[in-house]
Amino acid sequence: MSRDLRRYARQTNIRLALGGVLLLFLVGDGLILFFYGQNAAVLGLVCLVLGLAPLVLIGLALWIIEWIARRAIG
Repeated sequence: MSRDLRRYARQTNIRLALGGVLLLFLVGDGLILFFYGQNAAVLGLVCLVLGLAPLVLIGLALWIIEWIARRAIG
């Protein structure tokens, strides 16, 4: 069994982020659906996706930069 704490921390952070996003989408959009109906829930889903898009793009850019840096070093 390996004791790679960096890998464990990275894995834990990814799981926490995905869990938070999943919770936001399920609970947030579920409450919109419950209180306001299906049309509002669809619009809420669109707004959540569009609001999350810049974060995903920034994360993707940072991942590409990290990938390039690792290739240049090793």
